[in-house]
Amino acid sequence: MLRPNDEAKLVKSQERFRELESLLADANIASDQSQYGKLAKEFSSLGGVIERYRSYLKTVDQIRELEEIVKAKGDPEFRELATAELRDLESQLQKQAQELTDFLDPSKNEPDKDIIIEIRAGTGGLEASLFAGDLYRMYTKYADLKGWKLELMSYVDTEAGGVKEVTFSLSGRECSKRLKWESGAHRVQRVPTTEASGRIHTSAVTVAILFEPEEIDLEINPKDLKIDVYRSSGPGGQSVNTTDSAVRITHLPTNTVVVCQDERSQLKNRAKAMRILRARILDHMQQEAFQKESALRKSQVGSGDRSEKIRTYNFPDRRVTDHRIGFTSHQLESILNGDMDELTNALMAAEKDLKEKAEVK
Repeated sequence: MLRPNDEAKLVKSQERFRELESLLADANIASDQSQYGKLAKEFSSLGGVIERYRSYLKTVDQIRELEEIVKAKGDPEFRELATAELRDLESQLQKQAQELTDFLDPSKNEPDKDIIIEIRAGTGGLEASLFAGDLYRMYTKYADLKGWKLELMSYVDTEAGGVKEVTFSLSGRECSKRLKWESGAHRVQRVPTTEASGRIHTSAVTVAILFEPEEIDLEINPKDLKIDVYRSSGPGGQSVNTTDSAVRITHLPTNTVVVCQDERSQLKNRAKAMRILRARILDHMQQEAFQKESALRKSQVGSGDRSEKIRTYNFPDRRVTDHRIGFTSHQLESILNGDMDELTNALMAAEKDLKEKAEVK
């Protein structure tokens, strides 16, 4: 059974969930996109624990009914069946209670966060840019399968059809939990379409996962920003707009530079650039803190270094290998088509195992 303190927290969460349900159905709130978005995010974050709590309460009711049957003077065979079922349900209740307790524990239950993903072609020239496009397609298809919301923020392609760099945001249940370990160097081994001799080439693409900070997480002084506007350009440098819609923002204290030019509106480009800038600055602060926390590093998957080679996609053998946890899958095509659960489940299991070992020590 749940501890009284945990039960009280869950009752309060259920009341808030019902309140949010009512608020989101209010036409006045629906017309305010900012407020509606915040309430919808809170509603979604509570959904998982409320679903588990309702299952727990249902099991409690079933146990009480069976206990009444066992106490009653009825058919002995029927009472024996009820007793056996009661034992199973009591075991199930114990498991449900533990899941809820873990869910309420901040150290074990990681909240969902919106993330920004940056993909950049690395070593390998044309082949690297083509593989950067493959990874972008993989993440977008995975997001589609999971029902996550994707927003393209910046996209720079190459004349040959590859991707030089792309930045996009993702929001939805478990998106940060499942994709936070994608940061690092992704290596591809395959025969390029331009290779006449059939020789296998090795290229690399870097991926960075940035957490979008809330307003309370990070405050940026406007005096620390240098903002430039200019006309956006496409591949080869040709102008694609007749107005100064492109925006470049430089955070002077950290020399962090962000450029956005995809939107025709300067205001929209500026808003997107600020979101990326905030995420990069917060990530920089977290990386510095991470390097100082030796205990934390012991419970991490990989070194946390963005230059670390984390994964190899080997096309001849149809193999994907995550070097940090020694995991290999021969479902290369499925993974690149967005079926990433096999990979993300393995990484989540490895993280859980490392945390449990760190707690024992």
